[in-house]
Amino acid sequence: MADDVSPEFAKATSTAERVIINGNELAVEVLGPEGAPVILTHHGAPGLGSRAEPRASFGRLADEYRVVVFDARGSGESEGSGVFSHEQWAADLDGLREWIGAETVVMAGGSYGGFMAMEYAIRYPDRVSAIVLRDTSADNGNAHLARENALASDRVTIDMEKFDRIDEGRVRDDADLMDCWREILPLYDFHYDPEATERKVQATPYRYEAHNYAFSVNLKSYDLKPLLPTVTAPTLITVGRTDWITPVSCSETIADLIPDSKLVVFEESGHSPQIEEAEKWTKTVRSFLHETVPPSGAPNA
Repeated sequence: MADDVSPEFAKATSTAERVIINGNELAVEVLGPEGAPVILTHHGAPGLGSRAEPRASFGRLADEYRVVVFDARGSGESEGSGVFSHEQWAADLDGLREWIGAETVVMAGGSYGGFMAMEYAIRYPDRVSAIVLRDTSADNGNAHLARENALASDRVTIDMEKFDRIDEGRVRDDADLMDCWREILPLYDFHYDPEATERKVQATPYRYEAHNYAFSVNLKSYDLKPLLPTVTAPTLITVGRTDWITPVSCSETIADLIPDSKLVVFEESGHSPQIEEAEKWTKTVRSFLHETVPPSGAPNA
C-alpha cells in the first residue's frame, strides 16, 4: 500500500534534472562523487511517493556512492504518460542506469519500491551488483495481513471503506487519495504523533492515476516467489518489527527464497526503520555495501 511517513517523505523541493527516459520526462537527482559505484533507488507508494524519501535515506551514503533518486513515471514531479506497469517501471530503471553510464548498479527500494527493486533484479540480472530492500513483500499476500492489522489496531479506529478504496485502487481523485491516506497514516510509525501525521498528509504529492493502476492492476498478479531463487546478487533485507503493512513474515519469506541474502529486523521501528532508527539502519546498509560493492578506498566492514 502506501509508503514512508517521515518529515522527509515530502514534496521534492530541490532542483531536479528533467530527463527523457523511454519517452517520458522524469525528475531525477544525482548525489555523490563521479566514478563511485551507483545506487539506483526506487521510491515506494506509486502516486504518493517521491524521490524525497530515498534522497533522505540513501542520500546519507552519497559521501562514498553515486546515488540516483527520481520520481517514478506518474509520481511526484515526473510526467505520467504511458502505462504504470511493473514492466514499464523496470524499463525506466534500466533507462536511468544507461543514462548515468553504469554497467551495474546497487538496486535499492522500500515498500512498493522494494517490489520494483526485486522486479528489476529479476528482469535485468546482469545489471545488478547488490540489492537493498526495506519493508517489502515478494507477493501481494501482505494485503490480507495489513487489513487484519488495521482492524486490530488499538491506536485508532480505521474507516474500512476508505481503507478498501486506497487498498484496492478505487480512489476518485487526488483529494480523495489524500483523504484515504490521512485515514491509514496513523498505522505506520512505531510511535504515533497525530500532529506529525497531519504534516505528512499535507506534504505528500498526490497522483491518483498511478496509485489506482498500481493497486487495481499490478498487484492482482504480483508474485515473485517462484523467481526469487534465481536472484544471484547479494541482498540485504531490512524491516521494522512492528511494520503493519509488510510485516516481518514477508521479509522472512524473501530471505528464505533469495540464496545470498541477509535479514536484519529493527526492533523499534514500524514501516520506516530508515527514519525511526536512522543511524543503525544507515550503518547496517553501509556495512553491507562495503562488503559487497566497496567504494574506492573504503575500509573493510
